[in-house]
This record gives sequence, structure tokens and C-alpha cells, in this order.
Amino acid sequence: MTPDELKALVRTIPDFPKRGIQFRDITTLIGNGRGFSASVEWLAERVEGSQAIAGMEARGFIFGAAVAAHLGLPFLPIRKPGKLPCNTIGVDYELEYGLDRLEMDPLAVTPGQPVAIVDDLLATGGTALAATKLLRQAGAAVSRAAFVIDLPDLGGGRRLAEVDVKVDSLMSFEGD
Repeated sequence: MTPDELKALVRTIPDFPKRGIQFRDITTLIGNGRGFSASVEWLAERVEGSQAIAGMEARGFIFGAAVAAHLGLPFLPIRKPGKLPCNTIGVDYELEYGLDRLEMDPLAVTPGQPVAIVDDLLATGGTALAATKLLRQAGAAVSRAAFVIDLPDLGGGRRLAEVDVKVDSLMSFEGD
């Protein structure tokens, strides 16, 4: 399927979660077997050469795990606080409405291991930047990230480029 055909599978829900927001709903994309498969293949091509794939909770688990399986690579879950049963390392980061935290098992990567980030959506880049910082703190070499959707007006791609992460996005939507 072409990127335009895949983009047509993303449903837009106006005024969610609040008035003025155009929510880009990927459940219609993952609910289409051919579309989901084509999206995973596209993302996998962008991160080839990596030795592991990291995805952030929750929708990054869907695409990241599928890309890792497609490439035969380990999947590294980047979790919300308190979700991992082992000792963790974490980073706090800012959201529009407050603070959040990401955690991971520090033994999940080896020093210098090339790890790519895969997620469903790139907006301001806050979560992806926090994941990059966390993975690098654990010793990973993070230089690539692939997203299904980019909202370029929110600047996430630029912010990731500033920390030497190359960004690829399957599709973009103007505005927020």
C-alpha cells in the first residue's frame, strides 16, 4: 500500500481530547491487516541496521514490537513508572500539562548497542526525547527514530534532530 493509502486509513476525530484538537486515531490503521502490515514494513525499512527496537508505552508497544518481530530483533519496552518488576532507571520529563516519567531495565541494552525508537506519533517530541535520554543513560547508541504519524507544526522532529536523532515518518498531518 502507498503512504497515501495508509494515511487514508487514519481516522480524524475532531475536538478530542479537547476542543480544537484534531485527534489522529491509528486504531483504524491497525484494524486493517494489510495497512498494519504495510506500516510495519515501512517502519522496519527505516530502522534496519539497529540491534534492538524500543517503544514507549502504550501505542509504541504496538508498532515497536511488530517492527522488532519483523526484523528478528529484541524489543525494549519503555514503561510508565512502577510497571517493571526489576530494578529500573528512569527520567522525568515535561508534558503540556505537567510532568511524567519513563523507566526501563538498565540491563536490557549493552554499551554502544544501536537502538532505534519506534512509536505511533511524533508531536512535540517530549516522550521520544525522554526515551532517547533514558536509553543513552543505559548505554545504548540512539540515532534513529521512526514514527507512523508526524505533526510537524509541533516541532518534535526538529527537537530530536538537535540531539542527533534522525527522524523518519510514514505520514504527516499539518496543524495539531
